[in-house]
Amino acid sequence: MLRIIKALALASLPIIFSSNVSADERGDVRAQLEPKGYLYGIGLGLSQEIYKGYGNRVTPLPILGYRGDKLSVYGPFVSYELLELGDIEFEVQASPRFQGFDGSDSDVFIGMEERDFSMDLGANFKYERDNWKLSIGFLHDIFNKSDGYEVKAKIGKAYRFGPVFFEPNLSINHLDKNHVDYYYGVRDFEVTQNRAFYKGDSAINQSIGFSVSTPIFFGGFTQLAIDYTMYDSSITDSPLVDRDNNLSMRLLFSKFF
Repeated sequence: MLRIIKALALASLPIIFSSNVSADERGDVRAQLEPKGYLYGIGLGLSQEIYKGYGNRVTPLPILGYRGDKLSVYGPFVSYELLELGDIEFEVQASPRFQGFDGSDSDVFIGMEERDFSMDLGANFKYERDNWKLSIGFLHDIFNKSDGYEVKAKIGKAYRFGPVFFEPNLSINHLDKNHVDYYYGVRDFEVTQNRAFYKGDSAINQSIGFSVSTPIFFGGFTQLAIDYTMYDSSITDSPLVDRDNNLSMRLLFSKFF
């Protein structure tokens, strides 16, 4: 069930194109990459898991979304702009937390309590100018699964070379100790001979991303995005984890209604 829900959430990640979008203060490339309107499409995601025995995950990605002047909805991801001061926007956002596991996901989880999907609610500051985008956001678990929070900062710049768009980005996120302990900790009653007790502490993870996009195929917009994440030792020291990095890729095709 968790895999199905995550597949629907990943659909919220498309970047699309429209020749009707005019340049604005965001920059002409950014305006074409992020136009307003309703969109639909399909994609495929491939992601490594850092949990022991979890392997790679191949996920079909249905795409359905909307971007307006203030409201943006991409599947279960929702944001609404409350205030705009020049190039700086302040918005509230809701985002599902697609983490967790149950005993069927890997042998390392057998005998452990399930770690559940949750929903986050928070705020985000966003600055867009001359094809640059900088965002700083705060999210808190409102379903009280982990009762944790995340603070994330991300910066990227969009470029165009003929019909090809590309955007490198860097991000860093802070996860508090409640979040890390819930998803990577091992409780007293979950300890076995091969699974030691572990209490997680706060973590800072770093990511590098790169996307390539083009409108030349089938009258829509095609994007390949790659992200490489390096995890903090407070996560990788967990007996549930056997990797200190993650590589994920998404191939998406989308069109306007």
